[in-house]
Amino acid sequence: MKATFNAWDVTRYGGPDVLKPVSRPAPQPTAGQVLIRIRASAVSRADGLMRAGQPKFARLFLGLKRPRAGLSGTCFSGEIIAVGDEVTKYRVGDAVFGEAGLQFGANATHICLDQNGSLLKKPDTVSHEEAATLFDGAMTSWHFLTRIAGVQPGQKVLILGGSGSLGTAAVQFAKALGAQVTASASGRNADLLRSLGADYVVDYKAQDPLTRGITYDVIFDTLGVASFGAAKAALTKDGTYMCPVLGLALLRDMILTGLFGHKKARFAAAGMSKPAVHRAELAEILALMAKNAFAPVMDRTYPLADLVEAHRYVETGRKRGNVVVV
Repeated sequence: MKATFNAWDVTRYGGPDVLKPVSRPAPQPTAGQVLIRIRASAVSRADGLMRAGQPKFARLFLGLKRPRAGLSGTCFSGEIIAVGDEVTKYRVGDAVFGEAGLQFGANATHICLDQNGSLLKKPDTVSHEEAATLFDGAMTSWHFLTRIAGVQPGQKVLILGGSGSLGTAAVQFAKALGAQVTASASGRNADLLRSLGADYVVDYKAQDPLTRGITYDVIFDTLGVASFGAAKAALTKDGTYMCPVLGLALLRDMILTGLFGHKKARFAAAGMSKPAVHRAELAEILALMAKNAFAPVMDRTYPLADLVEAHRYVETGRKRGNVVVV
């Protein structure tokens, strides 16, 4: 009997119910690949958007009627159980974490990746559940705050959507970079954000964080809940509004602010950076973790068999930090 692995297929674009469990022949590493037994994988808002095929223009890259790659999940942690003949960076038994990228297939029991891909060795001090989340919220937030905004000590940073995976990471990172941090969230998450280092917390249900008469050097809209137009008055003269959720309005504002004015609208597809960039940024994040300056906020852990329920929970918009399946 041939060995098999378990995964989740995205049968078509839609809600969580389009996810279907599948068993397939176990992948075998090619000469430069490693075979990883996955111990934990992330379930993020970005995973839900890709499953739903949103925004619709993303289907030009993902597949017109369904994702070409078929399988669900991008970020994982596990250990190497086989290596190709030309692999020199890793060996069997190494604990690693990484990102599958457009290959997808991280919500599974096994995956094959190139040794030169978005893959790093996992420190013993970081759990598989924590490591599985680092290529999502943590890396994205670190990329935006350091590479896009270049946050400096003393600057004022506003984080919209402070209680999610990106937001909880961004609060910690902005504080570690020496910024004065304001975060917006529902009132029930205020204590959490203060414990992560937020200097001020705004309950967005009680007050619009963009109309308080305070200006910020950087506004990081982690969820795409605002827009450059709405945020412009709350930016300093040379302030930056940035968002990881690309829509036509943000694309327009990026082009216009690139040509005119001092206030800027910025977007970046952090997950699409080259693997060398990913590895460098994650090494910086691991260094912060070693200094106890950052720790992923973990919300819920589901069995891999309950991936549909995990997606449903993420879609409620009530998650605090990260959700993983094991």
